[in-house]
Amino acid sequence: MGQPQKPTAPEHQLMILGRFLQSLREAENIESLIKTTITYLKEQFDYSLIWIGLYDHADHRLFGQGGVTPKGDISLLQQRFVLSPGDLLEQVVMQQRPAGVPDLRAELRAGEWGSAAQNLSIQGTIIFPICHRDHCFGVVLLGSERWGISAKAEEKARLQIALAELGAMIQQIELSWQQQQIKRSDEPLLRLLEKLRTLSSLEQKLVAVVEETHQFLCPTRTNIYWFEREKRYFWCRVSNRAKGNSREIQKATVGFTVQEVGEFYQALAANQIVVIGEAHSCLKASLTDPVLQKIRARSLLAYPILVQNELLGFLALEGNEARIWTEVDKNFVTAAAGLISLVAPLETMETTIQEIQSDAQLASQVVQAICSDDDAEEVLRQTARQLLERFGATRFLLLQYDSDQSQYEVVYQSQPHNRRPLAAPLDAIADVDWQLLQHSPSAVGIENIEHELILYSWRPPLLAAGVRSLLIANCRVGNIPEALIVITSEATRAWTGLEKELLHVVSQQLGAIVRQWQLHSQAEQQQKILQSFQHCLQMLEQTYDYQELERTALQNMASVLKCPLVLLLCWSGNQQVAEVIPGVVANSRFAIESDPRIVIQNEALIQWTIATDGVLALSVEDLPTDTRQWFSGADIGQVLAVALRTSNAYEPTGVVLLADHRQRQWPESSLSALQTLVYQLAWSRRHLKLTDMCQSKAETLQKLNWYKHRRFEEVQRSMWLLVEQLNELGIPRDELTHMRYQQLLRQMGSMTVSMTELIQQEEWGLLVYSEVVPIATLLKRSLERIDNFVKLRKLWMGVHGLGQQARSEDSEHLCSLFPPLTIAVSGDIVKIELIIHELLLVACQRSHPGGRIDIWCRSLDQRSLEISITDNGTIEPQLLEDLHTGAVKDLLIPSTLNQPPGLNLMICKDLMHELGGALSFYQLLDGRIVSRLLLPLAVGNRY
Repeated sequence: MGQPQKPTAPEHQLMILGRFLQSLREAENIESLIKTTITYLKEQFDYSLIWIGLYDHADHRLFGQGGVTPKGDISLLQQRFVLSPGDLLEQVVMQQRPAGVPDLRAELRAGEWGSAAQNLSIQGTIIFPICHRDHCFGVVLLGSERWGISAKAEEKARLQIALAELGAMIQQIELSWQQQQIKRSDEPLLRLLEKLRTLSSLEQKLVAVVEETHQFLCPTRTNIYWFEREKRYFWCRVSNRAKGNSREIQKATVGFTVQEVGEFYQALAANQIVVIGEAHSCLKASLTDPVLQKIRARSLLAYPILVQNELLGFLALEGNEARIWTEVDKNFVTAAAGLISLVAPLETMETTIQEIQSDAQLASQVVQAICSDDDAEEVLRQTARQLLERFGATRFLLLQYDSDQSQYEVVYQSQPHNRRPLAAPLDAIADVDWQLLQHSPSAVGIENIEHELILYSWRPPLLAAGVRSLLIANCRVGNIPEALIVITSEATRAWTGLEKELLHVVSQQLGAIVRQWQLHSQAEQQQKILQSFQHCLQMLEQTYDYQELERTALQNMASVLKCPLVLLLCWSGNQQVAEVIPGVVANSRFAIESDPRIVIQNEALIQWTIATDGVLALSVEDLPTDTRQWFSGADIGQVLAVALRTSNAYEPTGVVLLADHRQRQWPESSLSALQTLVYQLAWSRRHLKLTDMCQSKAETLQKLNWYKHRRFEEVQRSMWLLVEQLNELGIPRDELTHMRYQQLLRQMGSMTVSMTELIQQEEWGLLVYSEVVPIATLLKRSLERIDNFVKLRKLWMGVHGLGQQARSEDSEHLCSLFPPLTIAVSGDIVKIELIIHELLLVACQRSHPGGRIDIWCRSLDQRSLEISITDNGTIEPQLLEDLHTGAVKDLLIPSTLNQPPGLNLMICKDLMHELGGALSFYQLLDGRIVSRLLLPLAVGNRY
């Protein structure tokens, strides 16, 4: 940067800067500010080129305001420079920071200033922004004929102070100028209010609004367009004609339909101001042209005239040239249109009152008809006739939602004789329409169903019936739209607020009739379910045939749920393949593959159903490919599956499958009824199976008991014959023979007595006797009974623990294992001996040849003796688990306790419990199997 022409002291430079700043504050316009700034820069700094440009935000360009050039040519200083992205000047304006270049002639970003620098021989250049509060008002360009100048800190500071004050003063002058330019809209509005107060007719008031608006805002034309609701048409009702010729008057009387300017109409109906001007439009660019073509203008400012949210028309300012509409224009038009909204209802006040009275009378007549003795259809006929006359409509529809079929059924409809009724039901509506009808406080109007997205799924059938517009109301506001009343017209039209309110009131009253129908339908359905239950109970009482029971139950399910396909997959025991029982197959479209082979463990549908507690609902797309191969009906779309299970403790014995078309919906009442019917079927089948099984077992036991009893009688007879024969022989001669003879007689007599007691006292039940016997004797007799079996399998037997109280020497003989004095047990010794014999016999059977069996005895306390029998044999883990848990609850499932050895061991366990002892089975960590027996000790523990 160059040095001042006359070097001065810093104090003197500050004094000059202060006088310059004071001059800026005293300037009254921008021209004075620019002139004062140029003079200061020229006198205080050595620059060959000084240029000041002001920034235009709207057009993004700089306007030259003057300056100094080396050759005195000022034409360049007054030019306009358009800012482009990447230009040096745009960089300074956007970043609001100074920028310098060593040679302006060689700077590619200089634009037109590069060429000017060539002509003026300008090289080193620095550009400062004129800013205030982050707002750029222009730039100052300072250029020198020398190359690569730079500014000192002190000089740069003075420049920034001077330009900052210049920016502040420019903003202040612009704000003052804008305030002077703002029109005061209060005076014309007050004049307009006074005129409206004195004028009588609506037409005169509209003319006054147009004249005052046109006079204040000065557009090319000012018009009021009125909306014809029936035909959905805008027509010019009032236009300023004072300054217009015949051609302008003709332009002012144009009209257009809603269909021609759809988005423009939607904006007005939503109470939005419409602005189409030089730099802004509230509509899309592709939609502004139709509006401007219809009004024959290039700019437009329109505000709707609304009364109770109903569009009556709009106030329009039209311009033949593009115009930027200011906030003053928008506010005045808004206020003027609001005044029209206040005075417009006065014209139709009497008509509105008559309509309200007529609507109230109609609603009262509907209430009287509902409360009368007339049937519901007569009430609907009268209501439909009155509503169609009131609205001038074509059709009256009462729709009821069928949740099973997911569609709206036409419950009642009324139309002219030359119009066909709607035959098919209407599809379910979209969720957004569902929410709209549920929460709307009044009826919902559709002016043109071809252009509306509401009730889009109904568009094809309604258009085919000639419907173009409709009014729809929910019969129970706040609840789901199950019942709807629809009024349709064959012409596109708008619906007034009074019409919406009237249909809303009538729909709520008719909702009572619809509710009665719903309750009647529910009662019929419940009655049908009750009859099905009663029929099933009667069948349970009257039949003992599986096939008849299953067929009747499946038919009842099909009847209650109105299903075209119901079948049963069942199995029993360890069966691997399910049996298919077709209950109901309505037609071939729901038929499945004949005789399919369905493996229970591999069929996903069966496994999913068993794992589900309740009803499993699936679509056919959810089924695996293997399932769809046999479940292959062409019309099958929805599937219900329920496990045939009586309780969670029992294994399921089958799966009930129901199928219907894809659109079928299952209400909760139907699912509950299905669960009950399936549960009843499961118990009925189980009852029959258990009855058959018990009868079979009872017959078997009766035969067995008869056989055993007769055998005992035969043994008894033979024994008595033998005793009689021995008695006839007399007493032997020698003493030894005599003793032996008497001993045998006593043994045979004792046996005969015991057999007699068994036959006479325990023919059908067990009796518990009480005896005392040494444990050694009890074990000795038990071991003697299995001695042959032990020798055959070469087993090693050992008894431990009986020598605690009395010791004896080791011996190979069995009798030496037991001391002469031992512990005694009390109870039914015969049965206890049989139990010990059974435990030893089972241990021998499961032991390997050459194995070992140990018997451990020890006293637990003064009342109990523990006998543990251990062996190294093999046992099924399931058998051990079943012996521990006890008898299985589900008797129809095969168990290890249903046959020996599990059956015998379980009998011993239960019998031991009845005798006052206990028996348990478990396996040690080393693999040995333990049979643990607890016996009651005799009083005194000694025999």
